[in-house]
Amino acid sequence: MALRSPWTCVLWDVDGTLVDASDGILRRLTNTLQHFGKPAPTREELVHWIGPPMFDSFQANVGMSPEQSSEAVAYYRTLGKADGYTTDVRLYPGVADIVTDLAAAGVAQATASSKPEVQVVALMEYFDLAPHMQAMAGSTPDEKTLAAKSDIVAEALRRLRAAGADTSRPVLIGDRHHDVDGGIAQGVPVIFVRWGFSWPHESDGAAAAVDTPEQLRALLLVDDEEQSTSH
Repeated sequence: MALRSPWTCVLWDVDGTLVDASDGILRRLTNTLQHFGKPAPTREELVHWIGPPMFDSFQANVGMSPEQSSEAVAYYRTLGKADGYTTDVRLYPGVADIVTDLAAAGVAQATASSKPEVQVVALMEYFDLAPHMQAMAGSTPDEKTLAAKSDIVAEALRRLRAAGADTSRPVLIGDRHHDVDGGIAQGVPVIFVRWGFSWPHESDGAAAAVDTPEQLRALLLVDDEEQSTSH
C-alpha cells in the first residue's frame, strides 16, 4: 500500500502527544515542591504542569519568583537525571506506528518540544523513534535561552531545512494551547490531539482536533490507491 501525506514535514510535541510521562512527572514534582515547602499537586492538577516550560509553571502555579523557579527547575532536573529520563514513560498506543509510516512515506519529521533537548533525544532513542527524526529540537537546559514554543518550532524547521528537508507545508502535532500559539506564530498549522493533558478550549485556533491516533493518521497519511479510486 502506497502512502503519501498532504504535508512535507511533521513536527511533534513530545509530552502528552507522543509519550505519557505523567507518573514520573508527578513523583518528581511532589518531591521538588515538598523540598521547597510548597504543596504537592494532585494528579488532576498535572494539567497545569505538563506542557509549558517548568520555569514558567513554578511561577504561575505556586507563586515562585524567577530566582526560586530556577532553583526548583535545577532540583527537578537533578531528580529526573537520577531517575533516568525514560523511567515511568510510555508511548501512547498507535502513535509510534504513525511516525514509522510517515518515515516510510518519505515525510521529514522532527520534535518540537518544551522538554529539555537531552531528554527529548533520550526518549526518541529509547522508543526507537530517533531514526525517523531528521531533527530533535527541545528546550535548552535552563529552559530560558530556548524555551518559547514558537522559538522551538522555528528551530525545528531550521534544522530540517539544514538537513535538506522540504518545509514548505509543515504541520505541528500538539496537545496544549502553547502548541497552538507557537505554531500560529510561525505560520505552522496545528493538529491538536486530545489524549494528552488539556482543557477543552485549548484546541481553539488549531487547524483540526482529533480524539484518537486513527483520526490523526487520517489527516497525516493518505492511501494513494484509495485516493485514485475516489476520483
